[in-house]
Amino acid sequence: MIIIKTPQEIEKIRKACRIVAQILEKLKGFIRANMTTADIEDFIVKEIKERGGKPAFKGYRGYPANACISVNDVVIHGIPSKNKKVKDGDIVGVDIGVYLDGYFGDGAYTYQIGRIDDRAARLLKVTEEALYKGIEKAVVGNRISDISYTIQRYVEDNGFSVVRNFVGHGIGTSLHEEPQVPNFGKAGQGCRIREGMTLAIEPMVNEGKSEVKVLSDGWTAVTQDGSLSAHFEHTIAVTKNGPEILTKTE
Repeated sequence: MIIIKTPQEIEKIRKACRIVAQILEKLKGFIRANMTTADIEDFIVKEIKERGGKPAFKGYRGYPANACISVNDVVIHGIPSKNKKVKDGDIVGVDIGVYLDGYFGDGAYTYQIGRIDDRAARLLKVTEEALYKGIEKAVVGNRISDISYTIQRYVEDNGFSVVRNFVGHGIGTSLHEEPQVPNFGKAGQGCRIREGMTLAIEPMVNEGKSEVKVLSDGWTAVTQDGSLSAHFEHTIAVTKNGPEILTKTE
């Protein structure tokens, strides 16, 4: 069931999302070579708690950490570790969820560490652009698959592939609600987009082929061919005037 949010509920989601946005922005000046992914997680937890929120991912469906930190060929759900250091030339996807006053916010950004090669830079650029092109389709009267089709077309036109095993989602008093928001599909299908919907739109894009596999920890998803993967995510609210990005700084 799709839950349509009141303006008061959207304001609560916005406050949770603002924490996500502030931390993702602050990480741009924090993440650097030779720190561990556990160091990054510790920073995120501290920042969430200082803002009055709670990390949303710890324990969710059994997930063992407070944030997802995915390096290079890790698509999503990378588990932070004291044994995993990031280095110059890496790309690092960080996915953060925040719980505040009964509502959730969710967002992700992929960071470059030092100098990365041209194809990796282009992967990040295309993935982020695909996110915004998908968001543009989140307008009243369109269908969910209009978002999906737009993302897929843009990614594939630029020579990359979209992950099909994981999708975006509704969000509110639950971290994952209906509807699912795939990053692929034919336009004009699925439910109509309505004012008051809140959606987490999140293209996951691979440098090579789209296939992924989950490692033995049951969480870490990597590209099957070992190619790089990027992930960007915004939580948005559908308004009568178009989509409003809630995971943005003031």
